[in-house]
Amino acid sequence: MAKNATIISSNETFMVKGLIMKLKDVGITATFSPDKVEDLQKKQESAEVFIYYLDEIVPKSLIYLKDLCLETHRQVIFICNPLEYEEALTYLPESHVHSFFERPLQMDSFLETMNKFFMDEIMDTNKKSVLIVDDDVSYMRTIRDWLKDEYKVSMANSGIQAITWLAKNKADLILLDYEMPVTSGPKVLEMFKSDMSIKDIPVMFLTSKGDKASIVRVLALKPADYILKTIDKTSLHLKIDNFFRMR
Repeated sequence: MAKNATIISSNETFMVKGLIMKLKDVGITATFSPDKVEDLQKKQESAEVFIYYLDEIVPKSLIYLKDLCLETHRQVIFICNPLEYEEALTYLPESHVHSFFERPLQMDSFLETMNKFFMDEIMDTNKKSVLIVDDDVSYMRTIRDWLKDEYKVSMANSGIQAITWLAKNKADLILLDYEMPVTSGPKVLEMFKSDMSIKDIPVMFLTSKGDKASIVRVLALKPADYILKTIDKTSLHLKIDNFFRMR
């Protein structure tokens, strides 16, 4: 697997050139792209990950990256100050962010993260793919961190995002929040079932309600299973491991 990254910034500064050289030293090919949509479009096929050295907010570019990450399962690494990062997240959801580094950059930590990113990408090739669909990004990140050593885990924070992602990516299992606002879990499941290309992907509902009446309502929709959101890491692994073992 080629180790290719695109560094995005307003200008190819001395720091950006230094990053390119440091990445080259550890076997990663990095190229520069200005933070304009027309320039990013030229780089979109070659990069496995985008490194955004953020020195000004360009909404159009962040929105373009959001759509690209959703469609192609790629992620962004931000290098900026905390205020810039918070503003960037208003355009590009945290579910598409691999990591955030504050300036001044701790180079050793950054290079370690980059090496681990590409090692994980290589290891992910033969893993089962799990898509988490939940409006709570913090909760999704927790579940992803619990599962990522054994499974290739992706995230979508709405049913529409999930369908967009599934149009270009494969999932072996979907973990779907039952109580999502706007478009609820049952409605999203109905949307899945009406799409011939994804209707057979097994779905487990994530629910925070463990009373008998709530569970009966969940099971009435005939999901593959359900998971209480209070589940611990070990129990979650057992449930998903057993699911795949039985298939």
